[in-house]
Amino acid sequence: MLKKLESIHNKFLHTQELLSDPEVVSNMKKFTKLNKEYKELKSFSDVYQEYKTLLDNIDNATEMLADDDKEMKEMAQMELSELKPKVAEIEEKIKIMLIPKDPEDSKDVVLEIRSGTGGDEASIFAGDLYRMYNKFFESKGWKTEVVDVNEGTVGGYNKIVIEVYGTDIYGNLKFESGAHRVQRVPKTESQGRVHTSAATVAVIPKFEVEDIDIKKDDLKVDTFRASGAGGQHVNKTESGVRFTHLPTGIAAESTDSRSQHKNREIALQRLYVKVREVQKEKIYSEQKEQRKSLVGSGDRSDKIRTYNYPQNRVTDHRIGLTLYKLDTIIEGDLGQVIEALQVYENAEKMKSEDSLS
Repeated sequence: MLKKLESIHNKFLHTQELLSDPEVVSNMKKFTKLNKEYKELKSFSDVYQEYKTLLDNIDNATEMLADDDKEMKEMAQMELSELKPKVAEIEEKIKIMLIPKDPEDSKDVVLEIRSGTGGDEASIFAGDLYRMYNKFFESKGWKTEVVDVNEGTVGGYNKIVIEVYGTDIYGNLKFESGAHRVQRVPKTESQGRVHTSAATVAVIPKFEVEDIDIKKDDLKVDTFRASGAGGQHVNKTESGVRFTHLPTGIAAESTDSRSQHKNREIALQRLYVKVREVQKEKIYSEQKEQRKSLVGSGDRSDKIRTYNYPQNRVTDHRIGLTLYKLDTIIEGDLGQVIEALQVYENAEKMKSEDSLS
């Protein structure tokens, strides 16, 4: 375990050196990528140094036990009784940290929220979800850029698409894909009855070209005229973009933005995700069934979470988590929900690793 951490620590030191290299500093894309890697490696480096200090202190205390001085022996025994539980605790933490991460976890994302069943109330709820996520992003220091907005008639959104930039974005948000259900008395309800509405969330990792095994010659691109809902906007230029991956026939398009450049980017990201899934399916088909988990399935038909306002309750159906803290969660306190999903995913991975070994 110590050797693994030492290797990661050395990689951290090397990355630290590269970040001060003028050639890297002048290349913003390379610098940003390395800076992300640096932040991820730093947590390992910090734990490594803490763990190594503990082990060194245990070695010193163990040597003191051989001393003829009675007081020195007693001091050494007291120190060991304090240090050994700390070592056991940090070793458990390291085991979890060393579980292989999904390659996509460190990526930025495109987050899309759409109103579902429930009419105007669904649009209002989609707006509540956007506000909840936005407050969570602010607490994490992440940056966002709104790509497309289609507002509801009485508030909220029929659809809103944003890009989120920062550290370990997809690793935190991948569990949010699916249908979110709300149970409450709508503002438009005069009889005081509780209604059930829904909104869907899609979280798409942003890939770089080099991340996916796609040749440019294998891509066909089409542009087309896009129009907004309700005749509010008719695009007189061909801003809609569709990419087709010729070897597989997989296609993806975007009309989310009025900018063709932004639509090219979104459509390409969607294509990458689809092609990546096919590639992963091929490579991991045997392990996939064994590792099957409800967490992060991304199926939009899944009702992954319910927000019950009368009982101040949030329930994540995939892991049976119920918290009576809706009032704080809807204000952006999503950390405990995401952490519970990550712990569950890590436990499933550890079970899988044990069964494969």
